[in-house]
Amino acid sequence: MAVATLYRRSLTSPPAIDFSSADGKNIFKEAVQKGAMEGYFSLISYFQTLSEPAFSGLASLSVVLNALSIDSDRKWKGSWRWFDESMLDCCEPLEIVKEKGISFGKLVCLAHCSGAKVEAFRTSQSTIDDFRKFVVACSISEKCHMISSYDRGVFKQTGSAHFSPIGGYSAERDMVLILDVARFKYPPHWVPLKLLWEAMDTTDQSTGKRRGFMLISRLHKDPGLLYTLSCKDESWISIVKYLKEDVPRLVSSQHVDTVDKILSVVFKSLPSNFNTFIKWVAEIRRTEDAKPNLSVEEESRQKLKRDELTQVHETELFEHVSKFLTSVGYEENLSFAAATACCQGAKVLSGCSSNEYYCRETSVKCIKGHGPSGEEEATVIAGVVVRDGSEQEVDLLVPSTRPVSKGSEYYNPEPKYPSGSDAFTALLMALPPQTWFGIKDQALQTKMKKLVSVGTFSTMHHEEVSHLRRQLIMLKRCQENKEEEDLTAPLS
Repeated sequence: MAVATLYRRSLTSPPAIDFSSADGKNIFKEAVQKGAMEGYFSLISYFQTLSEPAFSGLASLSVVLNALSIDSDRKWKGSWRWFDESMLDCCEPLEIVKEKGISFGKLVCLAHCSGAKVEAFRTSQSTIDDFRKFVVACSISEKCHMISSYDRGVFKQTGSAHFSPIGGYSAERDMVLILDVARFKYPPHWVPLKLLWEAMDTTDQSTGKRRGFMLISRLHKDPGLLYTLSCKDESWISIVKYLKEDVPRLVSSQHVDTVDKILSVVFKSLPSNFNTFIKWVAEIRRTEDAKPNLSVEEESRQKLKRDELTQVHETELFEHVSKFLTSVGYEENLSFAAATACCQGAKVLSGCSSNEYYCRETSVKCIKGHGPSGEEEATVIAGVVVRDGSEQEVDLLVPSTRPVSKGSEYYNPEPKYPSGSDAFTALLMALPPQTWFGIKDQALQTKMKKLVSVGTFSTMHHEEVSHLRRQLIMLKRCQENKEEEDLTAPLS
């Protein structure tokens, strides 16, 4: 028996006005003349159709992230980095989104984790007048875009919960342009702003909360320059709970009178797989695609990573962490870490999520900066990754700190690479300041606050730590199932 199929839906008008109709074109022309379609042009350049019926949130976010030129730092196809729905799997597994869609709060979480600046409001947290002001602000600029969460039924359309970017605003008619990502169903269309507000001011039955809108823009620097938190492994839930709840309790309930004892208390109870939670951001490329020298972009990124790594290595806290980890027998093995990173990179480059990868061999080499006289050097670890009998050669670009000169001699001439010691140091700095408030020894509490403080460091280091802190807060909200409740709470 043949299965019945559908080809599009008729757009109910009124209330909606088809963007390509004569009236829709006139509204567009009027809005352009008023300068209220600036955001439209960047959005339409990256507009896409959702790949699954329940992916309206993921498709809308992909459009906006690409329109804002936010680097995904992950390979999409070939050698290209790009945001695609299939890559937006941090805050909710794709299998669940495919079946049930994604909630407003989890889409906000996903936008944060993807490196965007996000301001989100439910209708219960805003007013129609404020909403109109935000619509205007996004419509006259390419630097901010809006995604609306609404109930289609209010527009007399089939279906219910839906997400779409807002493409523009007509002040004369007080109408907004909805760039419907379900293009197989409905075309872009204009609707009265008041009606869109009513469509958002409905209850999401899955959460029991009002729908709303989010404003998405670029952070003034890309986050996660050197470190990032990963929620790919299910153990992240216990790790977040440990860091946010157990660590403050442990340092306050046990007698600690030295920094080393604090570190002992923190590290001896770490959940398993902790090393999979915080990672340094690796740059992977196919060996066959590699040039003899660094490109201009690669050289610039490596310099930034090296500067950040240097700042971490020069902190007093890093000295304490390194000394403590050495005392308990923790050993750093660059080749092992690189082999693991090469396997992960091969998965990304191939687009296959299989765990059946292993790195047969690695080798270390140095390459110079761009051009024949390039002065900057980078360490490259070449790995041969094997899966199902086939081999893939990948290069891992590794930042390193340079030797520190003391007079005519060099102090510790061996280069230092990203390691567990600096990752743990950065994570300790990212814990909320109140983590250490319970330390009973006041002198030690003061010292610990000073050790984790980033107030005297560069803006770059401050932002790196702030990024980790925001990730921790968002993951904590997800762990507590409160991502739907704290949308306007500060991420700091």
